[in-house]
Amino acid sequence: MANPRIVDLRSDTVTRPTSAMREAMAAAPLGDDVFGDDPTVLALEARVAAALGKEAALYVPSGTMANQLALRVHTRHGDEIIAHDGAHIINYESGAHAALAGVATRVLSSPDGALPGLEAAIHQIDDPHFAWTTLICLENTHNGCGGVVLDPAHVKAVTDAARERGIATHLDGARLFNAAVASATPVSKLAAGFDTASVCFSKGLGAPVGSALVGSSAAIKTARRFRKMYGGGMRQAGVIAAGALFALKHHVERLAEDHARARALAEAIDDLPGISVDLSAVQTNLVYFNLDAAHPLDGVALVEALKARGVLITGGAHRLRACTHLDVDDDGLERTIAAFRGALS
Repeated sequence: MANPRIVDLRSDTVTRPTSAMREAMAAAPLGDDVFGDDPTVLALEARVAAALGKEAALYVPSGTMANQLALRVHTRHGDEIIAHDGAHIINYESGAHAALAGVATRVLSSPDGALPGLEAAIHQIDDPHFAWTTLICLENTHNGCGGVVLDPAHVKAVTDAARERGIATHLDGARLFNAAVASATPVSKLAAGFDTASVCFSKGLGAPVGSALVGSSAAIKTARRFRKMYGGGMRQAGVIAAGALFALKHHVERLAEDHARARALAEAIDDLPGISVDLSAVQTNLVYFNLDAAHPLDGVALVEALKARGVLITGGAHRLRACTHLDVDDDGLERTIAAFRGALS
């Protein structure tokens, strides 16, 4: 059992199901999801598809699988995808885009998750020297850029440009509900222009397992086949799907509490000597901060100093991250701020 005195800010994936969620999971009616007759999985898929304004959804074990299924649905081996250079789908999924989908990648750089110069980057000419661009991916919120919410005008420009050229679009929406709460925008509107989108239940929403891929009925039918191929077909999956269903019903609006605590933590850290936070990027539940190069502690030493004081974060030599979530209350926030002050005194 986790130590209740530890404040774990490594990620919002570390949450444990609440007592009420556990009760819902224990009481869930079950079937066999590979045969398509688990009633709890079916209820979850129907709810998330409706929430995101898509025809169908597929429950999968992880966000990585959801994203990689989208790549298999929209591309052929040797095609090219375009994404941000900090995209999770490129950098943090163990090279699955190359190993499983077999696609080339073209990455574009920006501080806010946007894809500048997109149209010039697209390869759609009949020239055998180039991989053809068949998929464009965006991420919202964008983890690598600080958990920021994408500019809706830019998202529309990207999806419109793709549609005009017959190129598919996929949204990595691992924290899409954070984006929806932060921007007071329905998730259906945030996902509207995309052919497929993924959402994660085991991050801010606090479920123990699972993500979903949403899209057209045809796209999800194809994804279901590849889910089986990738070993993602689960049997009595309603036990874990019930946690995700409970999260959708009870844990969406409370994400605003995580955002408020992240802001308070960011402001407190920014006041400390030798540490800087881009407060404009602290829009949701992620707090990235940098240690000055001349600081007597490097990031690795700070991580260890905080750990000794009961606070867990992640980071490298200079750039570090803290993530607020369901299991971090106001007392945990205050202990975290005190630990930072003590570690840096």
